[in-house]
Amino acid sequence: MSDLIATDDKPVLKETQNELEKVLQDEFPGADKKEEHSSNKRIAKNTLFLYIRMLLTMVVSLYTSRVVLNALGVSDFGVYNVVGGVVLMFSVLSGSLSAAITRFITFELAKKDVEKLKRVFSTSVNIQILLSILIVLLIETVGVWFLNNKMVIPLERLDAAHWVLQFSIVTFVLNLLSVPYNATIIAHEKMSAFAYIGIVEVMLKLLIAFAIMYSPFDRLVYYGFLTLMVGLIIRLIYGYYCRKHFEEAEYNFFIDKDLINEMFSFAGWNFFGATSWQLMTQGVNLLLNTFFGVGVNAARGIATQVDNAIMQFVNSFTTAINPQIIKSYAEGNKEYLFSLVYRGAKFAYFLVLFFSVPLICDTDFILSLWLGNVPDYTSYFVKLTIVVTLIHVLSNSMVTAMLATGDIKKYQIIVGGLGMLVFPIAWLLFYLGYPPEMAYVSNIVIFIAQFVSRLILLREMIALSIPTFLNKVFVPSMIVTIASFGLPITITHLMDPSLSRFLLICSVSVLGTVFFICFIGLDMSERTFVKNSIVKIFNKYHNVN
Repeated sequence: MSDLIATDDKPVLKETQNELEKVLQDEFPGADKKEEHSSNKRIAKNTLFLYIRMLLTMVVSLYTSRVVLNALGVSDFGVYNVVGGVVLMFSVLSGSLSAAITRFITFELAKKDVEKLKRVFSTSVNIQILLSILIVLLIETVGVWFLNNKMVIPLERLDAAHWVLQFSIVTFVLNLLSVPYNATIIAHEKMSAFAYIGIVEVMLKLLIAFAIMYSPFDRLVYYGFLTLMVGLIIRLIYGYYCRKHFEEAEYNFFIDKDLINEMFSFAGWNFFGATSWQLMTQGVNLLLNTFFGVGVNAARGIATQVDNAIMQFVNSFTTAINPQIIKSYAEGNKEYLFSLVYRGAKFAYFLVLFFSVPLICDTDFILSLWLGNVPDYTSYFVKLTIVVTLIHVLSNSMVTAMLATGDIKKYQIIVGGLGMLVFPIAWLLFYLGYPPEMAYVSNIVIFIAQFVSRLILLREMIALSIPTFLNKVFVPSMIVTIASFGLPITITHLMDPSLSRFLLICSVSVLGTVFFICFIGLDMSERTFVKNSIVKIFNKYHNVN
């Protein structure tokens, strides 16, 4: 227990240590406690590093969005988002392989087979190189044709859009080649490095935002070029760090046919999930452009920025916990696996809910305060995006558990097949004359269907208990959600929009959500764990001072 509690002769710490040990014993009966305690400590430490990264990244990113929007204007901002979306559409090919690479590296690290790990890393790099060549050829042919013939872009900005497309292609390839290196850092759970590199990246993007304000060149083209330069710098940093710290991160060109077949088999079925996600996001983005123009794409871009900022809180937690889910499955530790899936889903949901309440209740005021110039439909898009995200994050840890098994054929056919329905449904709604926000409504319906499907399928795949998941995660999450929105919504209807109303809503939301999470959302063992952790931190601080 010394790795979790700072021991000394003070009675309060001894009592805290005993209580925490009892909680962990109750939580993981019959398992290897020492190893799991170490894993819990590592998750907490990694989450702390990632939250530091996230806080700075979120603040800078939101400010950068405002600067970039004002510097480019609504039209050019929309052009950048929709043209970048053309490139991201082709990540359906890379996304499935990226998930395979992350899973295989983490799985082999848990098995402690260094030679196999080296083969996995080098094979991953080879696959990404070949995939990069294929994607570049596709974008330079199909992508350019689509840009010229199908997209709604002001004629005078078409040349700039072509430059942005070329810069986006190179940036995408650089990010693609970084995947094996990023996966290695995450698998080794070196989140401090991941956090520091992320901070460097976001600060470089902040410099870009200010640079384009004083650019003597076309601002849209200049923005695309500088974004490419940032991607190159970050790619070199990741490569240098991995080669210096991890022995398996030494690239050698060789062909391991068996390993390639194994990874492609995994990636082939994961392709369904990657395809459905791209159709739900970038595919719908292109539909919005086709039916409504770049102004709506600008609104969707802002909503995506808000969603990304919120999801950074969740990703900081899930990035720390996901390697443990995969490793616990590889080691056959089902009890610890289930506890991570339950807690991962619940805590991810509460992290999103914490920010969702004030954002949904006072969206218009927050957007006007943040952006000044707010594109049409932005308020609707932000609210609906948050609802979609709340549904989605309940499944994050379940998806990781599914990937850990490697047996994903049936799962991806069903869940991925449902996701693919979003695109044709959105097209039909737009064709019939419905407004753009209906794309999000179709997303919500499909996400609910996917959530139910995941529960049923994981019961078969890993013996996940549906009643336990509902009792531990879903029911308390829904009760906390209803309770948290009550008073803030009442204030919204009783007061006119103003800074005082916004501050009141934020205060009530924060206090109310924390209260309901602690006393309704968390069970007794989780509350005791949180309390003991706070006592530990307080006493450490007291001893230092």
